[in-house]
Amino acid sequence: MARREAREALVGKRQAERGARLRLALQELGPIFVKFGQILSTRRDLMPADIAAELSLLQDRVAPFDGELARSIVEASLGQDIREAFEHFETTPLASASIAQVHAARLPGGREVVVKVLRPDIEKQIDGDIALLNSIASLVDRAHPNADKIRPREVVREVETTLAAELDLQREGANASVIRRFWKDSPDLYVPEVIWSHTAERALTLERVYGIPSDDVAALDAAGIDRSALAAKGVRVFYTQVFRDNFFHADAPAGNIWVDADPARKDNPRFIAIDFGIVGQLSSEDQYYLAENFMAIFNRDYRRIAELHVQAGWMPATIRIDELEAAARAVCEPYFTRPLSEISLAQVLIKLFRTAQKYELTLQPQLILLQKTLLNIEGVGRLLDPQLDIWAVAKPVLEKILVERYSPQRLAGEFRKRLPEFVTRAPDMPQLLHAWLSQQVGGKHELAMRSHDLADLAKTMNAMQRRIVSAILGTGLLVAAAVLFALEAGGPPVLGVPAAAWVAGLGGLWALIAAWPRR
Repeated sequence: MARREAREALVGKRQAERGARLRLALQELGPIFVKFGQILSTRRDLMPADIAAELSLLQDRVAPFDGELARSIVEASLGQDIREAFEHFETTPLASASIAQVHAARLPGGREVVVKVLRPDIEKQIDGDIALLNSIASLVDRAHPNADKIRPREVVREVETTLAAELDLQREGANASVIRRFWKDSPDLYVPEVIWSHTAERALTLERVYGIPSDDVAALDAAGIDRSALAAKGVRVFYTQVFRDNFFHADAPAGNIWVDADPARKDNPRFIAIDFGIVGQLSSEDQYYLAENFMAIFNRDYRRIAELHVQAGWMPATIRIDELEAAARAVCEPYFTRPLSEISLAQVLIKLFRTAQKYELTLQPQLILLQKTLLNIEGVGRLLDPQLDIWAVAKPVLEKILVERYSPQRLAGEFRKRLPEFVTRAPDMPQLLHAWLSQQVGGKHELAMRSHDLADLAKTMNAMQRRIVSAILGTGLLVAAAVLFALEAGGPPVLGVPAAAWVAGLGGLWALIAAWPRR
């Protein structure tokens, strides 16, 4: 026993050393490689846990560039003298990172702002470093025995995409503006205002905000802030951004999430979000399937997890559902032996995806981005409140959002938005229906009945054709009814609905009932 424990300790020490060596090497290579390491740390579906944990310690802090050079970049970007644009511009930066640095400033009239300025010649540096990373990726792809699992070229493309998004500060301003609009007047999250008159591709001006970094527990306690309430609020904000807004702040380490220091808010604290270079969005399909996956995990419905992975198109339809169900059970059940406050939903999701890779899982980049953000949010939440039950907080929020998202009122609103499209296509429907029916009739007369089996098959086919025709007719009539209702056309109203809409709607329902399969 003692020998085995000693061997395990030695292995653990070696693993910690390899992660530390890689982290130090990336720091020596320069800022773009630091960024590369940060992105690798989020790819826990590809990286060993010890290396990913070590790389997450990489700090994106580099020596600042000259403040006078920053002034000239701002002037060139805004197209005016800095003394005209600002009442005061501080040449000593507040913070400096690999892509840009931030300067304090004051607008004419006295309003305090911060100006984010891209580094000079940063594009050339990134191009050179990306070329080097591509060369390394090609070498790994040829030489590494597990290259198909690591997918080095894909990782480098992800780095390149991330950096390209961060090089356009006007795009970052647009991201901030959208999130601010979603959370305007919210007691949970504050987003600084973008000063568009002083914003361009290489310079971004934002309202200056003051707060406490969310990982500075001592400062939060000194300010008397309720950390438990804050932690639960962070989880709710994340799920709301993902499933209500479908626009989430995806660069959310503790340093980019502050807490409002206003003493009046200590009992009802709110977060302040900064740095909007990376945001995430999901397709409506991925959004639905991800939400359903979360609910299936909450309910321990492993069959449902397996079915959803296939239905979402993340996995081939040839996969055996029972095998995938067993794999999901093997991943999730060990977690449920722990208290819920110790369970990480992000870790469960990562292990599920990693297991599913053995069954040809295809992950979209935005799902990987979501994994990363979920890890960050859970990390901040557990730092603020080690006893935070993420599941208890997340489940009711998710249930409420799903009910609202798929409610009749929401669906009616979506239909109204797409009504012009339906109206545009409606004149083509009779012609298309006639052509399809003609093809069906022509095909029926080509059948020659030579046996009882063929006769039974013909009956089945004819019944199926009738149901299809009824379904198409019913759908068309319901669309027509909806159009008539929306346009308030179609004769005198009956109970507030035009008579023609009643006729078309009832006819459509009758046709759909007729199309319903019977046993």
